[in-house]
Amino acid sequence: QVQLVESGGGSVQAGGSLRLSCATSGRTLSNYVLAWFRQAPGKEREFVAGISRSGDNTYYADSVKGRFTISRDNAKNMVILQMNSLKPEDTAVYYCAAALRVGVSASSNPYGYWGQGTQVTVSS
Repeated sequence: QVQLVESGGGSVQAGGSLRLSCATSGRTLSNYVLAWFRQAPGKEREFVAGISRSGDNTYYADSVKGRFTISRDNAKNMVILQMNSLKPEDTAVYYCAAALRVGVSASSNPYGYWGQGTQVTVSS
């Protein structure tokens, strides 16, 4: 079992920044691919960013590429999502997810472990 707890959400004006953290516990983090997803009201959950088990490879949705950065610290059992140049369309509940697999997936299906989510609200 892997437990995930997100923090760092909040309200910010367009153009601002937020840093989301996900603290993990339970198993060796380096065995897990990690990702951030988000879900806006009335919309399906969508992939935001993912990072390989070693941290050497990162993947981003086109909508956040160049603005968001995902990183991980396996020693500290943390995964971070740095969000810059935020837009109102980034408003959503953001979820941290973990999957016991080799490669990052943009589909939510392989991720068996999820945090409770943290709200991000960007005003214009």
